[in-house]
Amino acid sequence: MAKTVLIVDDDPTQLRLLETVVSRADFRVDKAGGGEEAIEKINGARRGGVDVVLLDLVMPEVDGLQVLERVRPQHPDLPIVVLTAHGGVDTVVKAMRAGATDFMVKPASPERIRVTLENSLKLSTLTGEISRLTRKISGELGFDDLIGESPAMASVVDLSKRAAVSSIPILIEGESGVGKELVARAIQGSSERAGRPFVTVNCGAIPENLVESVLFGHEKGAFTGATQRNAGKFQEASGGTLFLDEIGELRLDMQVKLLRALQEGEVDPVGATRPVKVDIRLISATNRDLADMVREGAFREDLYYRLNVYPILIPSLRERREDVPLLIEHFTRAFAASENKPIRGLTPDAMALLNSYGWPGNVRQLENTIFRAIVLAEGDMLTVNDFPQITGAAPAPVSAETAQPAGVGTMGPGMLPLLDDQGQVRPLADVELDVIRHAIDRYDGQMSEVARRLDIGRSTLYRKLKEIEDADAEAAD
Repeated sequence: MAKTVLIVDDDPTQLRLLETVVSRADFRVDKAGGGEEAIEKINGARRGGVDVVLLDLVMPEVDGLQVLERVRPQHPDLPIVVLTAHGGVDTVVKAMRAGATDFMVKPASPERIRVTLENSLKLSTLTGEISRLTRKISGELGFDDLIGESPAMASVVDLSKRAAVSSIPILIEGESGVGKELVARAIQGSSERAGRPFVTVNCGAIPENLVESVLFGHEKGAFTGATQRNAGKFQEASGGTLFLDEIGELRLDMQVKLLRALQEGEVDPVGATRPVKVDIRLISATNRDLADMVREGAFREDLYYRLNVYPILIPSLRERREDVPLLIEHFTRAFAASENKPIRGLTPDAMALLNSYGWPGNVRQLENTIFRAIVLAEGDMLTVNDFPQITGAAPAPVSAETAQPAGVGTMGPGMLPLLDDQGQVRPLADVELDVIRHAIDRYDGQMSEVARRLDIGRSTLYRKLKEIEDADAEAAD
């Protein structure tokens, strides 16, 4: 998507010349004939309405320095490139101190203008990402950091903002990859606990024999290998927020201890003689239907009602397609800047391809897809050819003359062959391993999601993964 450059100059001739140069550099153009008009356009623009400003320094009434002084407090990350006919050191120093990103001396060549604008956008993107990471680490990520303008995401943000002003326990539901942790961090960053610890625990990734120690801590010597005291995640999060991801993967005996910790506001570290008081804000998340698990006896009903006080359902990406172009633009800019690649955007065909795809892995899959395309791209625009994993997601059309029964002959992309090279039916075990490999690739290695989609237990999945490793090792020999 082309970026918008606001050109500010009181000279109509200069304005037209700059408009021509900037347009030929594949930017969209907006114009302002003076400082006051520029301030109104910058402050009145919606998010992303103005991406970079080309600002003349010498203008009557409100000059470039005054524009910088009045705009910078509200738009600290907006790239502003100053144009001046006087390239003296004092002028440059004043402009940079007032908040200019860069400067050019008139007359500037078209190539210099293009390169300066592109570099300013790249610097702005990197600065924004660093600022975002800083807020994430400090526990101050906010709702403005969430990308999405669809009605579905607007509803999520509205619910989350209401929850942020309270200490009510929250259960965030949604498919794998929709951004549950990001919403949890935004809630923390907008609450009275902003800036305090935000501790994440993936309940499905902890070895079964270490769950109690990881959550509640242990004393030195409490068990073999406990060579030092461990506070545990509850104590680490005390005063802040504890985010329990994949809460549905927690085994039943640990669910009992978690319920007690939440009810009493204290934990019992392994090997300790007395409980330890903790003060946490609890946010849980799951990609499973906990109500179904309760009915099946796989999740405690009392714990479910303790967690599910304030549910927030994050829709899948296919349910908020309006957000796909915004996410594509964000990831393209961020990865192009971080990888130092001159990628300006996507071709119309490539954008149409990504917009029409179903994204079963949601935002995480989209992010990884853009990252891969940026790394492999050779031109300055991403094309359909840069997304082979998407173009191969649907079977190729087959004419009536060449159509064959399923499982015979050449298989379309995304299909698994049922026959071997000799035309014989393949062993069931081989087909099963291919299905597991395909599922792991499809869901970006998210084992909980893979197990859920295949309708098998995680322990069964890991056992079959061992079989895959043995089969691959045997094939390599």
